[in-house]
Amino acid sequence: MAARTYRSSGSRRRGPRASGLTTPWAPLWQLFYRFGPPRWSAYVRDHWIGKPLVTLVPMTWLLLFFVVPFIIVFGISFSQSILAIPPYEPLWSWVDDKVLALRLHLGNYNYLFTDSLYISSYLYSVKVAAVSTFLCLLLGYPMAYGIARSTPTVRSLFLMLVILPFWTSFLLRVYAWIGLLKNNGVINNVLMSLGIIHEPITMMQTDFAVYIGIVYSYLPFMILPLYSNLEKHDRTLLEAAADLGSRPWKAFMRITLPLSMPGIVAARSWCSSRRWANT
Repeated sequence: MAARTYRSSGSRRRGPRASGLTTPWAPLWQLFYRFGPPRWSAYVRDHWIGKPLVTLVPMTWLLLFFVVPFIIVFGISFSQSILAIPPYEPLWSWVDDKVLALRLHLGNYNYLFTDSLYISSYLYSVKVAAVSTFLCLLLGYPMAYGIARSTPTVRSLFLMLVILPFWTSFLLRVYAWIGLLKNNGVINNVLMSLGIIHEPITMMQTDFAVYIGIVYSYLPFMILPLYSNLEKHDRTLLEAAADLGSRPWKAFMRITLPLSMPGIVAARSWCSSRRWANT
């Protein structure tokens, strides 16, 4: 009886292997079992079904719609402009159907770095991106901090309000500011009716309007990464600092701000790159 019990227990232990040996795939199963790495399923899960597969889709997306177009445009920059379709000469061509000739023209780069119009436009884009990023950080950090420290119910409401502008077209949101900033717009009419000003203030087609539009459009891109970072902070660190006699502002400067630097860097990079591309 004991021997029979032992055999049945052993059959249960080696059941998967025994069932695998009775299938038509028995030789392949034996090969994996004998020569495969230990814990084959764990190996496959950790090395193939984990991060590589998760990042495969976004990396493929970036490769097809960012890297490949960038390489194409970079190649076109070395070609010579012509009045044709497409409006540039090919970089290579066959000579006598035997030799591949490569022709690179650096005139476009010479024109780019010597023409004052392109240089001033580039410097203006850098200035607008830097100032608007600082303004977004100045406004977005307190908002993200308040959302991260709020209760779960209120937090969901605040996050919905941050994401809500994305439900509307980008152009419509930007054009809505024209009705606010123009000479006979809402802001000037309210200020004139209150007697604060006696003639309209010119706000359209100025740097002020540019900063208003960019900060309004890309402020959510600053708030969301910062919130994602601030929400993960361990609040017991602030409690420990308070128990040791640290003031709130000092605890913020010594604990919260350093821990939030990765979020600040991510949000700044995201916002500045998008603003630079749109200025």
